[in-house]
Amino acid sequence: MLRLVRSQGRRFRGCVRCQKRSNHHQNHHSVIAIRREDVNVWERRAPLAPRHVKEITAAGHKVLVQPSNRRAIHDRFYEKAGAIVQEDISEASLIVGVKRPPEEKLYPRKTYAFFSHTIKAQEANMGLLDDLLKKEVRLIDYEKMVDPNGFRIVAFGQWAGVAGMINILHGLGLRFLALGHHTPFMHIGMAHNYRNVSQAIQAVRDCGYEISLGLMPKSIGPLTFVFTGTGNVSKGAQDIFNELPCEYVEPHELKEVSETGDLAKVYGTVISRHHHLMRKSDGLYDPLEYEYHPELYTSHFRKTVAPYTTCLINGIYWDPHTPRLLGRLDAQRLIRQNTSASASPDHGCPALPHKLLAICDISADTGGSIEFMTECTTIEKPFCMYDANQHIDHDSVEGNGILMCSIDNLPAQLPIEATEYFGDRLFPYVWEMLPSDATRPLEEEDFSPQVRDAVITSNGKLTPKFEYIEKLREKRESEQILKKAGMKRVLLLGSGYVSGPVIEYLTRDAGTQVTVASNFLNQAEEMAATYPNTIAVMLDITSQEGHLESLIKDHDIVISMLPYTFHPQVAKHCIKMKVNMVTASYMSPAMKELEHSAEEAGITIVNEMGLDPGIDHMLAMQCIDQAKADGCTVESYSSFCGGLPAPECSDNPLRYKFSWSPYGVLLNTISPAIYLRDNQIVSVSPGGALMDITKPMDFLPGFNLEGFPNRDSTKYAEPYGIETAHTLVRGTLRFKGFSSVMSGFVKLGLINTEPCPLLDHTASPVSWKELLCKQIGLASTVSSSAFEEAVYERIDKDDYRLQGLRWLGMLSEEPVPHANTILAAVAKHLEAKLSYAKGERDMIIMRNDVGIRHPMGELETKHISFVVYGETNGFSAMAKTVGYPAAIAARMVLSGELSTKGLVVPMTKSIYGPVLKRLQEEGLQYVTKSTVSE
Repeated sequence: MLRLVRSQGRRFRGCVRCQKRSNHHQNHHSVIAIRREDVNVWERRAPLAPRHVKEITAAGHKVLVQPSNRRAIHDRFYEKAGAIVQEDISEASLIVGVKRPPEEKLYPRKTYAFFSHTIKAQEANMGLLDDLLKKEVRLIDYEKMVDPNGFRIVAFGQWAGVAGMINILHGLGLRFLALGHHTPFMHIGMAHNYRNVSQAIQAVRDCGYEISLGLMPKSIGPLTFVFTGTGNVSKGAQDIFNELPCEYVEPHELKEVSETGDLAKVYGTVISRHHHLMRKSDGLYDPLEYEYHPELYTSHFRKTVAPYTTCLINGIYWDPHTPRLLGRLDAQRLIRQNTSASASPDHGCPALPHKLLAICDISADTGGSIEFMTECTTIEKPFCMYDANQHIDHDSVEGNGILMCSIDNLPAQLPIEATEYFGDRLFPYVWEMLPSDATRPLEEEDFSPQVRDAVITSNGKLTPKFEYIEKLREKRESEQILKKAGMKRVLLLGSGYVSGPVIEYLTRDAGTQVTVASNFLNQAEEMAATYPNTIAVMLDITSQEGHLESLIKDHDIVISMLPYTFHPQVAKHCIKMKVNMVTASYMSPAMKELEHSAEEAGITIVNEMGLDPGIDHMLAMQCIDQAKADGCTVESYSSFCGGLPAPECSDNPLRYKFSWSPYGVLLNTISPAIYLRDNQIVSVSPGGALMDITKPMDFLPGFNLEGFPNRDSTKYAEPYGIETAHTLVRGTLRFKGFSSVMSGFVKLGLINTEPCPLLDHTASPVSWKELLCKQIGLASTVSSSAFEEAVYERIDKDDYRLQGLRWLGMLSEEPVPHANTILAAVAKHLEAKLSYAKGERDMIIMRNDVGIRHPMGELETKHISFVVYGETNGFSAMAKTVGYPAAIAARMVLSGELSTKGLVVPMTKSIYGPVLKRLQEEGLQYVTKSTVSE
């Protein structure tokens, strides 16, 4: 391989074009300088080797070389080739290097050639770009020197592949050892540890010899290496791989060899575009269409190749419009796939935890084709572990996850060979660069398209082809403003119906990342695939206390959308880890007990930040506080709220549908209630009396609503500051007909929370008719007519109730779902019968009526109406009205706008003011009207 590379340099001697250039400039001597590389401590390369310098000086040109003790090729070899080694290179009109010079060492109005890394508006190099423009430097960027087909012609690609492959083989040895396996890969060191490539190749051959003798542990199983791309990078990596006892297979054969292959060899496959790209619409691949419309394509690499890959060597350039090879979610799935079925333990050593052990991302595009490669590693610290479950990078080869190697200056590890290789490719274009005069207009230079199209700056301006950098830079800078405070990490517990709006709102900020933790991983992964900066993790809060705590520790705030009974458990971990928290649930007594601990920990725990509780509090307090500010007294307060199907979707006897488990909705129908009416405490006994006191609610006559009180309304007199009120009631809204049918359920004993052995999972199936016969004291053999007559008597001979029961299938021979209680069985049954169909929508109605007595005696009643519709192809009304308040509160805590320590509820102006305003910006509008009487 080395002999081939070295021989390439001489072929340019006979190039007619180059010879003409040389002859043309024999009498027009120019001065070229090779600058010292002084930005990176590992940079020992040069753009030209001594033999290239010898030809330039032989043609009558002057070559200056800045002295360097770091350069791998000694200064004396350049002197021997005819160069002048000196510090001052200001005489040169053309200055060439490998990497960028420091801004202070740029000479004005010179022509420079180097890798500037400015074409993507890379933030680290924007200062350099400013200086190039200010000093009117003409910059020729090697990265943009391409042939007519768009392939780079001046690059270190092959040697990046060589070094990367050597490094990852070394890394595999370390990773296998960390997993309990000594392997022949331990004989291979990092690429820069060898004097030259020949020595490295010999180490790889020694490793290969031991593999061929069958000395790999059997527990590891067959090893498979996948190379992406067919360019110089991939070829360089394959050159090293070929020194092992290897066999190349087609991608479709990878699965078989990964399971049953020969342990005395390693397997490789080369992936081209047609192997993994497919049109989203029909799964086909059209190479011409892909060139112009890559956005129409996706990759199935994660499904067809990655699961059977031990080590991925990625060498493809990634454009933001093209599909990725692997995303964060793909990494999670791959890590969860256990290979114990294909690799059994050997002498007490465990099988590998998963197939994909290592990735060498030679392309080093952060966040590119390997989405979770977000930060390059370095020659000093070449490896890190990517833990896809917690998404934490570790500077180690130990622990869980995938070993990552993504060094962005790999050829610097093989400086002599890389210099020779690169110089051979640059040399033919040096002749036309030599006479470049940066003070002349670019149009006057006799450049080939390969050089002209690589000029980024000239005469103090970006050239037309690269003017886009300024716009890209502006965009990047605006994004950086958002990220100024650093990436904020939000842990969302739960992936249920309200999680979508939470994620959507928070991830509008490019500086916020959301982790969705759920025991329904597929649901969480679907959300993560829908929104940017979102990742999914598996979490069962009932059995993974340690995982929960480590997740909380790794985030800035926790939003818990779990059932309210879990909130105290989560809050205790948040207090321990000093992490803020938001919930949409009522503040339970168990949460209230944590108030002092939260204050001591210096954290904010926001409770009751949803719809009801949440928006109801905020609308109430906005009105009450304003009344008090105006010198008024609050005499009455009435608030009713309901989550309902939109009228056109209320086509069932209950006039109701469920978007989640109806157990709580049903249980509420037999709950007790307490409220204040005309200074009298009214108590409603538990057991179903609530459904009998339902009243029509005519504030929106077109909706035909009814309402009933909800739990204890009187406890809000103190927190609302309305002890003067003679009427205080909070209640639930339903469409007319709901309470009548539910009252029938109660009378038939269907809202029963006692254990029911008849419905146990081990019992024989029971029909609804049989269950009701037992509930009302009939023999199960009774005739259908006698059965219905008895039911009719029990439900007070109410025809609507009977029709409802019949429509819902609860008088039929249909089997009752197995459950612990009758109520749980009814909940399961109704959940199946009354769920929202595709294309249907829900609605939220909230109505607050506040009676205000003015100082002059007038009684004003404020009518606050809040109506929100769900979207047929978007978020439900319930999701929006619960999710957005929680997300807004979390954003306020993250930004420091809400900084009160301890337990917080949204009843102060500093909270409800901005939240209500932002809800209106999300389209959640409320309307206030007044009526006045003496």
